[in-house]
Amino acid sequence: MTTPPNPLAADLDHILARTTGLWEELRGQRLFITGGTGFFGCWLLESFAWANDQLGLNASALVLTRDPAAFRAKAPHLAAHPAIKLHTGDIRSFESPAGQCSHVIHAATDASARLNAEEPLRMFDTIVAGTRRALDFARHCQARKFLFISSGAVYGRQPPEVTHLSEDYAGAPNSLGPDSAYHEGKRAAELLCALYNSQYGMGTGIARCFAFIGPWLPLDMHFAIGNFIRDAMRGGPVKVSGDGTPFRSYLYAADLAIWLWTILLKGQAARAYNVGSETALPIGEVARIVARTFRPPVEVSIARPAQPDNPAERYVPSTNRARTELGLRETFSLEDAVERTAWWHRARGSTAQSSNCECGGFSR
Repeated sequence: MTTPPNPLAADLDHILARTTGLWEELRGQRLFITGGTGFFGCWLLESFAWANDQLGLNASALVLTRDPAAFRAKAPHLAAHPAIKLHTGDIRSFESPAGQCSHVIHAATDASARLNAEEPLRMFDTIVAGTRRALDFARHCQARKFLFISSGAVYGRQPPEVTHLSEDYAGAPNSLGPDSAYHEGKRAAELLCALYNSQYGMGTGIARCFAFIGPWLPLDMHFAIGNFIRDAMRGGPVKVSGDGTPFRSYLYAADLAIWLWTILLKGQAARAYNVGSETALPIGEVARIVARTFRPPVEVSIARPAQPDNPAERYVPSTNRARTELGLRETFSLEDAVERTAWWHRARGSTAQSSNCECGGFSR
């Protein structure tokens, strides 16, 4: 039976071309990845499998998942890849698999806004206890490097006068707010990484991730740009639930994969690196970019008018540290990212295909 071509081949070749030489450290090695079945995890596995095959690395990845059957249904080509094995368990209590692992990537976090609002204790415990368990396993399996997928949420609310948040920004979430469980959980988990590096000499890198777009991004969760693409694929209108003024920036997933692998393999231990795009746009303009991507263009609906006296909310990183220390940069425009993401969802047979609108300007 002939294996169908990978619809992400162009993106994966792009990743490989910009990580030349990085992969040699993984030759013949075994990785352990938590959260391997989510958006971040799927891109890590896609790029790992591609590099492994193209470069003949003879490496392997063991992926922690609570539901192997669901992952096989979601990404059968990854679940069936000979270099990828699944390990069943919860991040807080999984049994350690036998054998050594050279690198651990801890990406397991339930990013559900609903869980953060309705069960903040569970959210906080999953992040903190899960990170502690992953770090203990990394010690047990004698891992040389550990990458923690953190979040820009650790900075708390971005002041309107600060256009781009740097890693040295001293702000913080409201520690007395129940809705800060996710934010404070990530902060505590970062501290654990620093402590394990200090006490045990574990090479713990930290990637503070902001907002992203690309294949594997769910279109039915709380990610605004995913919702916009869903609305457009259904024929519109693209609905903005607020006034459209908050500033966001989006890094395409292929760039995200490049940044994460680079931080794991070249980043300084116990040092945080912002991961994201510096191209800040009001969310209303993001919606209009998505709407213009489709042919014919769809309408945009903004729920309420802007209040001129209210400063616009911002969630935008400075990536100067990643650029100057690691040579990382953004290589996809938002327009290109929207087109690629919409194309991929159509290729997977989204139920939104009944719309007469088509994604214009991009072909594989």
